Amino acid sequence: MLNKPTIGLEIHAELNTATKMFCDCLNRPEETPNSHTCPVCLAHPGTLPVPNKKAVESVLRVGLALGGSVADISKFDRKNYFYPDLPKGYQISQYDQPLITGGQLCGVRIRRIHLEEDTGTLTHDSKDGSSMADFNRAGVPLMELVTEPDVVDGEHCAKFAREFQQILRYLGVSDADMEKGQMRIEANVSWDMGTKTELKNINSFRAVMDAVAYEIERQKEALEKGEKLVQETRGWDEAKRKTFSQRIKEEAHDYRYFPEPDIPPFVPAEIFDLDEMRASLPELPLPKKDRFMREYGLNEKQADFLTSEKELADWFENAISELLTRDDSSASFPEKKPLELMFNYFSSDLMGLMKEAKESIEDIKINPANFAALVDMIADNKINSRQAKDVLGEMFKTGEDPAELIQSMGLESITDEGAILEVVRSVISNNPKPAEDFKSGKEAALMFLVGSAMRELKGRASPEILKDLFRKEISSS
Repeated sequence: MLNKPTIGLEIHAELNTATKMFCDCLNRPEETPNSHTCPVCLAHPGTLPVPNKKAVESVLRVGLALGGSVADISKFDRKNYFYPDLPKGYQISQYDQPLITGGQLCGVRIRRIHLEEDTGTLTHDSKDGSSMADFNRAGVPLMELVTEPDVVDGEHCAKFAREFQQILRYLGVSDADMEKGQMRIEANVSWDMGTKTELKNINSFRAVMDAVAYEIERQKEALEKGEKLVQETRGWDEAKRKTFSQRIKEEAHDYRYFPEPDIPPFVPAEIFDLDEMRASLPELPLPKKDRFMREYGLNEKQADFLTSEKELADWFENAISELLTRDDSSASFPEKKPLELMFNYFSSDLMGLMKEAKESIEDIKINPANFAALVDMIADNKINSRQAKDVLGEMFKTGEDPAELIQSMGLESITDEGAILEVVRSVISNNPKPAEDFKSGKEAALMFLVGSAMRELKGRASPEILKDLFRKEISSS
């Protein structure tokens, strides 16, 4: 018996093309049931499928991004099985000549990436036992990635799936929203290298991690008891935290694959300029993360957060560029203080406003240039942190320039040291005991004095300047 599991993954992702895989129906499965169907995707006799060129291109881009090889010749096949929501009674898929072979991600080798069509969806009524079929999703372009059995455990499964989801989104080929069923994970798990179970249609990273961990323990315990494992498809019951048997697992011969007679084989390199496609690939999440750490001095956690979504990373990097321009710096990245301020205000304050308003980075009114201007003012002590939060809130509502907002809100900082010194001396005179306490070594008393001065100045002075002035005045008295 092996002392470690053998795990491989199969991940399906719906492609966000305008139309379905083999017809001109709109690719909008979430809209009114059966509102986007036609004789082709409903498999009426005499209809002929025509492959969606954009869907083929999307799979090629994913394959190239993962370091895979494009097939010299590829073809579609018929995969024969019956589902109530599969109109044809078969699925147009790819068998022995997929679009992509090879590649790797997260230390896991990729066996193949192929293209097929999705099934429809069924809705079940628990009250009367009826079922209703919606064929909007039938025929939607579906990409399937199959790995070699290199996955180590449930956490590795989740990491691979998460990284793959990011790549799909960076490439813009799929939204890969697991809650909407746009990306589904299946894990093949075997403890004895002989009999495997397929964990089917898992719809969250946490679920795949837990399901694989449970299945490994289930198989181990069964074998230790001398029980025989059955090759089967199992589901994951989130409430009971366990897998359950669904059906005996099919083999390839059960599907009776044969070439799709209505779609001839094709040569991808004759249809697409693969060199141009490879050159046009965007910077992917992992290289971008490494570059952010290297060029901007960010730590791994910060870079992970920023590169989790391409739009976040691009927006933040545009803001950094604006900060560099404003500082007229010849360095490769801004000074530490402005950069830290920018990350903190972006990841905490701005993201908090976005979450509250339920807006994405693409929707907000604040542009990177104005955000950089605000950070620059904070770094130069032209406004304090409390004022900055107020200004940022107004910027979020209106998209206005921070300098204009500061003026209209009456928040211009007082920089005249003489005027500030007058207030410092007045506060010391009116609060002799805290001043004496600080002089005798009680540091907390200083904050009381600074707070009093800030109230007098209506928050329009730098706390750091106030601290320095209080220290000098009290020590010299």
